[in-house]
Amino acid sequence: MATRQIIQTDQAPQAIGTYSQAVRVGDTVYLSGQIPLDPASGTLVEGDIEREISRVFDNLKAVAEAAGGSLNDVVKLNIFLTDLSHFAIVNQIMARYFTEPYPARAALGVAALPRAARVEMDGVMVL
Repeated sequence: MATRQIIQTDQAPQAIGTYSQAVRVGDTVYLSGQIPLDPASGTLVEGDIEREISRVFDNLKAVAEAAGGSLNDVVKLNIFLTDLSHFAIVNQIMARYFTEPYPARAALGVAALPRAARVEMDGVMVL
């Protein structure tokens, strides 16, 4: 069995539960869910949904880089929204962080997220 390497960075929020920011096994990195927490303060960012979505992408980017990759190495992205009317905004902001070919993706409407966040994302990258 391949060795698991725990990925951790101060450039993304610390885990708020019993999980790691990411785990690498071989060339595959599993990115834990990120909500719009500011890494310095540990609090949710304030403002509009665009700011929250951007913070989530910034958090994922920081963890991806700590693992030795980038968001362009993401092959699967899962997006959880408490309001699916924000889906178009996610697409607009995602285009600033990713280039083609884009990862496979799912977007799910959910009733609630940790800390009353409105968006959470996780993913899988291959290095």
